[in-house]
Amino acid sequence: MAFGKGHHLHLIDGSAFIFRAYHALPPLTRKSDGLPVGAVAGFCNMLYRYIEANTGSDAPTHAAVIFDHSGKTFRNDLYPAYKANRPPAPEDLRPQFPLTRDATRAFNVSCIEIEGFEADDIIATLAHQARDAGGNATIISSDKDLMQLIGGGVEMLDPMKNKRIDREGVEEKFGVGPERVVDVQALAGDSVDNVPGAPGIGIKTAALLINEYGDLDTLLARANEIKQPKRRESLVNNADLIRVSRDLVQLDCNMTLDFSLDSLEVQEPDTDALLAFLSEMEFRTIVKRVAERFKVTPPIVEDAPTATPSKAAEPDMPPFDVDKYERVSTMAALERWIAAIYERGYVAVDTETTGLDAMQVDLVGISLCVEAGTACYIPVAHTMGEDDLFGGSNLVDGQLSLNMVLGALRPVLEDETILKIGQNMKYDAKIFARNGIRVAPYDDTMLLSYALNAGLHNHGMDALSERYLDHTPIPTKDLLGTGKSAITFDKVDLDKAVKYAAEDADVTLRLWQIFKPKLHTEQVTTVYETLERPLSPVLVDMEMAGIKVDRDVLSRMSNAFAQKMAGLEAEIHELAGGAFNVGSPKQLGEILFDQMGLEGGKKGKTGAYATGADILEDLASEGHDLPARVLDWRQLSKLKSTYTDALQTFIHPDTGRVHTSYIQTGAVTGRLASSDPNLQNIPIRSDEGRRIREAFVADRGKKLVSLDYSQIELRILAHVARIDSLKQAFRDGLDIHAMTASEMFGVPIEGMDPMVRRQAKAINFGVIYGISGFGLARNLRIPRKEAQGFIDRYFERFPGIKEYMDETVAFAKDHKYVATLFGRKIHTPEIAAKGPQAGFAKRAAINAPIQGTAADIIRRAMIRMPNAIRDLPATMLLQVHDELIFEVDEDACDHVIEVVKDVMENASDPAVKLDVPIEVDAGVGDNWAEAH
Repeated sequence: MAFGKGHHLHLIDGSAFIFRAYHALPPLTRKSDGLPVGAVAGFCNMLYRYIEANTGSDAPTHAAVIFDHSGKTFRNDLYPAYKANRPPAPEDLRPQFPLTRDATRAFNVSCIEIEGFEADDIIATLAHQARDAGGNATIISSDKDLMQLIGGGVEMLDPMKNKRIDREGVEEKFGVGPERVVDVQALAGDSVDNVPGAPGIGIKTAALLINEYGDLDTLLARANEIKQPKRRESLVNNADLIRVSRDLVQLDCNMTLDFSLDSLEVQEPDTDALLAFLSEMEFRTIVKRVAERFKVTPPIVEDAPTATPSKAAEPDMPPFDVDKYERVSTMAALERWIAAIYERGYVAVDTETTGLDAMQVDLVGISLCVEAGTACYIPVAHTMGEDDLFGGSNLVDGQLSLNMVLGALRPVLEDETILKIGQNMKYDAKIFARNGIRVAPYDDTMLLSYALNAGLHNHGMDALSERYLDHTPIPTKDLLGTGKSAITFDKVDLDKAVKYAAEDADVTLRLWQIFKPKLHTEQVTTVYETLERPLSPVLVDMEMAGIKVDRDVLSRMSNAFAQKMAGLEAEIHELAGGAFNVGSPKQLGEILFDQMGLEGGKKGKTGAYATGADILEDLASEGHDLPARVLDWRQLSKLKSTYTDALQTFIHPDTGRVHTSYIQTGAVTGRLASSDPNLQNIPIRSDEGRRIREAFVADRGKKLVSLDYSQIELRILAHVARIDSLKQAFRDGLDIHAMTASEMFGVPIEGMDPMVRRQAKAINFGVIYGISGFGLARNLRIPRKEAQGFIDRYFERFPGIKEYMDETVAFAKDHKYVATLFGRKIHTPEIAAKGPQAGFAKRAAINAPIQGTAADIIRRAMIRMPNAIRDLPATMLLQVHDELIFEVDEDACDHVIEVVKDVMENASDPAVKLDVPIEVDAGVGDNWAEAH
């Protein structure tokens, strides 16, 4: 029966449950492996109590737990500083987030999170759907931001106080009814979420103003009438900011969801699945309660270690004692440590610096550890307060000189027979390289964890320490502070510095002792030794080389964008019949749908029209000029702020180059990410976006050479899915998109309509990412039914692709991971999810082996490249997705292209023999735009 009158939907704020459980209960770790599970235990108890309590006539007929998806949302596009002040989640809580999703599914309750949207938006949309269908909705949360939804069959229940929140409760909280909560929040702002609001105006004043003037727009229009000067100035001077604030706090009640209310119908728990999960978590008490509730025999929860080794499973590891760490302040003590390193044959190493930019910071000290529990810190540049008037550094007494320490450690750090061990060792390697030391060989515990655990958790040291060592390291903020009062490490007291810095080396060594043997048992030794470990020093060289950026080009481009934006604004105002704030979604919506009467307008609860890119693109495709011009204006605005302005701040003052930092663990599939700046997202789809690459230039007498894999993921798909016609097309060098169109639509390749080829291209690439009929319809701007017909026809013509997808999902469900052709494991813990998350997990599992194999191939090429071009006048500078960029002497470009193409096209050999040829396209230019 479809959801309607008489049905009652419960929407549970999952994040509220998690944080309440985390803060209300003492820390708890799973005995078998030290995994933090305190929040999960509390979450399970709260969910169980909720299920037990909601019976009888008022019981929900439908229910779901809604979670926030990590990452940016559309609000970050509206206001980049949104939630920027929020501290990161506690290290011991992070690994528990996915487990709370598993717990929800174990209780057989719908579990929902959607990328790009906050939980509040999903709750808002579902609540409105329930109300509009004639049913009721209860939001189980105390979040004030959700109070704007109350009314018309929607209520809230504060689960901690067991108190229902109705219209009177909202008026008590905000001084206005639910329909004006957004207006009050827009004025008052929110320091927690970094919503700016109007300076100097709090909740009470905001409510007073809204009650007096009726609504926010009227208030802003009549702000000059306000008698109090401070209030008047705040409103007049910050009107645009207040409108942005309203857009930030206004919940999206009209999300497009790929599931229905009917799919949220309440189900009895699967007792076996629930008890299996609770037993795996080692929750003895709730296991017993659930077993009694369902009248079954409770499973035995084993005490013995059953999973990842922990401190308890490592008898040779002594407990942590930071008071035992040594401060090395004499050469005799340093020589003693060096002798111990040679005797042991390996050493954990860590550096302390004055900041995070490895290309500009100063080295402050070095930590060493050769045995768990035995570590030291060698301070070299700790200072007292500010530098003196003559530029002197006021060094603290009791330190060795930097040159003496580096001179003594150089033979150890460069000795091929001594293994150096680090956490994110690429950073430390750059610090040493800038001081004339080439560290080799080295292991990296971050990369070891990545090879073993990609997809299961993050790989930062604090998280790994808590998960595998049951130990919380000294927080950085305890030494450096936060915000404006934060200090750099060279100002930290020496005694405190010793404990903190030496502990890092101690933790790193212990993690290495756990992870290194597991490579063999988990069968990922080859992945670590041939893909991860040898790539790190290659990235060190690339990052230090950097790429030259012409500041003048960026500046001119920024000015040109500003002028073009001004021209577009004038054009938009003319089309609109008058001036308005182009950056205001509300004003734009009124122009488009009220004044111009265009179709397709959808209002939110406050009456404001949605004007997202998808809506504007639909209007533009119908031939309307104004939304097309607004899209152009928004794109230029983003290009200017994110690239032409921001990139200038990353140019190194000494080298004149941008030195990005690559993140090997940035994606579970093996793809590299980059930061400071992020060069993976330089836009290429628009002419203006492509122009940004013009600022990346070759040095005098050199050229930039770009080599790019051609359709590599489609080639891998043809191989893994065993599609003979696609494989033959690649062998014959055919236009693969035209060939696909010919196969699907029965039209000849010669003289093919470009639109037909475009449709086939969209399907070819869409299938790799598990595109839906809805997604393809939006891409091609065609009806959803027609798009789904294309996909169905595609699978009929290439049945091997559907077979590959089904086989991959089945393998993921059985093994909880998928693998690339080179053996990289990508864990898929959410593959058994139900509801909206199920589709995402399946698409990710299908895509991961293809994208991961492509990532592995370019990794193999990069690892071989230094030897291949060692005697050539060429330097590898950048990797962006499937592209490598080199700086090459002008007269050597052809020879370098020949050598590099050979390496790239044969990178999979001899480990994997593909049934299709790998092809590489090459280009040369004075700048990146010309080369690519």
